[in-house]
Amino acid sequence: SLNEAVDLMRGKKDSPIMITISREGIDPFEIKIIRDIIKIQSVKSDIFNDIGYLRITSFTEQTESGLIKSIKKIKEKLNDKEIGYILDLRNNPGGVLGSAVGVSDLFLQEGKIVYTKGRTTNSQLEYFATPQDILDGLPLLIMVNEGSASASEIVAGALQDNKRATIVGEKSYGKASVQTIQELNDGSALKLTTARYYTPSGRDIHTKGISPDILLKGNDDKDEEDKVSLPEPYDKDKQLFDAIAIIKGMSMSSMLNIAH
Repeated sequence: SLNEAVDLMRGKKDSPIMITISREGIDPFEIKIIRDIIKIQSVKSDIFNDIGYLRITSFTEQTESGLIKSIKKIKEKLNDKEIGYILDLRNNPGGVLGSAVGVSDLFLQEGKIVYTKGRTTNSQLEYFATPQDILDGLPLLIMVNEGSASASEIVAGALQDNKRATIVGEKSYGKASVQTIQELNDGSALKLTTARYYTPSGRDIHTKGISPDILLKGNDDKDEEDKVSLPEPYDKDKQLFDAIAIIKGMSMSSMLNIAH
């Protein structure tokens, strides 16, 4: 089983292990790899013209700091002349509640982020933003789809209700439960749902999901004709292509308003 394979591969850092690789069409062969500590980078970034692109794959304890570093890197490369940002939460299953609160807080000057309610008093919590906006009010799009759940929906719901970001894509999954792990006497553990979270306006999105402000359909297939004018590996991502066009339109509209 997978768990048995993992147990066999684990060991001390810097110790060697021989792995046999089996691939279709060739004989099995062995390679030696060195064990190391795996550090998962949950934030990836890129730049499309003057637009900063930020993708969060999951919400961990390092996500907030990783996001700050990525934004600083984009600002340095564009000499603080970026016209907007895209925060991609598609297929992000969630993660740590505190991480979602911290990420939301980066983009808000004030207001409620999320609150939880359960049967007990200690499960009723409220989280509020502190006076900051790392993007200084620049346009922000958040991309979601049916694979965006839990912590992803906290961020999308908080920024949507506070009118700080435009949500684009497809309706999210709809998981608004807060779960606690209770360790048992025999060493096993029980994951117990202890509360539900609600968006700042009081929306219970459990099973309902976050509905986007702008619906963006993705590609139905992967034919060559579906390619868009973005560099690889984004050349099949029609939703991202459309989101970039929306950001450009928002920036142009803002410039026209300033001119008038």
